[in-house]
Amino acid sequence: MLLGTDFILDALALEEIDHLFMVPGGLVDPFLPALGRQKALRPIVAAQEGGAAYMADGYARASGKFGAALCIGGPGLANTVTALATAQSDGSPVLLMSGEVSTLVEGLGMFQDASPQTLDDVEIVKPVVRYSSSIDNPRNLPHLFKHAMLLLRTQPTGPVHLSLPQDSLTGELSVHYTRLEPDLADPATLSLKLAESSLRHFIGSASGKPPAKIVILAGAGVEHANASQPLRQFAELWQIPVATTLRAKGVFPEDHPLSLGVFGYAGTHHSVSALLDVPPDLLVVLGSGLNERDTMHWALRLAPSTTICVNLAPVSIGTHTQSGGVIGDCRAYLTYLLSQSDKLRPTLQQTVAERAAWLSGIRSKARLQDIENCVSAAAPIHPARVISELRRVFPRDGVLVVDSGAHRAFAGHYWEAYEPRTYISATNLGPMGWAIAAASGVQCAQPERRVAVITGDGCMRMNGIEVSTAARYQLPIIFVVINNAALGNVWLRAHTLGPVPDELTSLPDHDWAAFAKALGCRGETVREPADLAGAFERALAGAGPCLIDVKAGKAFATPVKDWASANAAYSYHE
Repeated sequence: MLLGTDFILDALALEEIDHLFMVPGGLVDPFLPALGRQKALRPIVAAQEGGAAYMADGYARASGKFGAALCIGGPGLANTVTALATAQSDGSPVLLMSGEVSTLVEGLGMFQDASPQTLDDVEIVKPVVRYSSSIDNPRNLPHLFKHAMLLLRTQPTGPVHLSLPQDSLTGELSVHYTRLEPDLADPATLSLKLAESSLRHFIGSASGKPPAKIVILAGAGVEHANASQPLRQFAELWQIPVATTLRAKGVFPEDHPLSLGVFGYAGTHHSVSALLDVPPDLLVVLGSGLNERDTMHWALRLAPSTTICVNLAPVSIGTHTQSGGVIGDCRAYLTYLLSQSDKLRPTLQQTVAERAAWLSGIRSKARLQDIENCVSAAAPIHPARVISELRRVFPRDGVLVVDSGAHRAFAGHYWEAYEPRTYISATNLGPMGWAIAAASGVQCAQPERRVAVITGDGCMRMNGIEVSTAARYQLPIIFVVINNAALGNVWLRAHTLGPVPDELTSLPDHDWAAFAKALGCRGETVREPADLAGAFERALAGAGPCLIDVKAGKAFATPVKDWASANAAYSYHE
């Protein structure tokens, strides 16, 4: 016999989860001694429940598994709503468990009762998760927990929530959890009929010329499917250039000769040239939801005759193109294409030289905009200089976690990523302060790698307290605060509208290094660009977390000129 708490913790361990992010409270008290009875899971106590859920999200993104968070219901669960919505928007598998009053006393006025008889936690989060349910009877815990796990792992992934009444935590069970079969958790689904049909796009018609200008646009589905290796293999086999969305940055090495860099928001000139300036003969879109930012404000023209869209969700294909779609997992599709090499060789091989000449012309032009800003001597410091200096000293396999704000554009444009899951950002919903907490989850998932955060002073005001969690557990995270005394992106728009909008989007210049020191981190302030490299090197060399407060200018334009042009040219009536 084992208690419900032990059943849950054993289940997490069997699924190879080694950290549980949590905030203790009365409704989850039974977990505290249970955590002491096991050795597989390391509990990480966050400052706030939203931070714990962000950490679980970061852990999921960096590990390729799922993240688990625990909090009380009611006020605790309510604090996690934005975190769950973020995970849902980016397809990040997060298991949130919230404690609840016993089913025997629901609706009787118990303190913090948020059961279905009162606030109803289950209903509160249903719109932002894949599945939300309460354990209505302790004997139902085993199969309802397994059901949640199956939905958590089903592709495309997303967050799930379980409300755990006290009697389900303290009740005795006579069954043990069995681990999910790998093929259930990762079935590598592919419609063979549609995959076979897509070959005609590569081969061309019997009388027509085969496509020479072929481009791959890799989205988040490539990362979710762990498909970076077959993507690189296929691209190299036929010398096909690859662009990525910002969410998928790193799934293809950005220093590779075939890399076009990011397409979309904060993207490169190379990607715009290849995908828009002279439209390719064939565009292969892998695992992108085709949202505004992935498509350069929908500047891509996804003609069925020249586009293959691969996605597990038919709605992601059908909303933007009527045919040319392949329902399936990106790894399964790329593996299929590699298996068809003999069939593809006669046409793809004869276009390799033409494709190489076309790509050479693209690469002969500037890749990035305003590259001189990376060596700017301006003080206050230019954000491009911050990104450039950190990249120069940071390990090649290090992980950068990027927050939401003007700094996202600078990081997306000027940072080079070389491996999947080494550039992590909540790109779709974009909650400010997400990265500060998520980085602790990332570091727990990747303890052998260095982790750095690019954030801003506006983000620090929202969630900066979570640097205390990194300090408590001596997680060696480098927090780089690009401190421009403003809500950067908002100020860039608002200050042109008059003095009141300017004042409302400006912020006090806080001493974030002193703030971090007070919470147990190392801290340093940098005011001159020449001092950046030394500060970053000291941060890497020291023990535990370090926060570097970089006094930056707020008036520097973000590197989104191509994006702005596409935005201005777009018409909703076309």
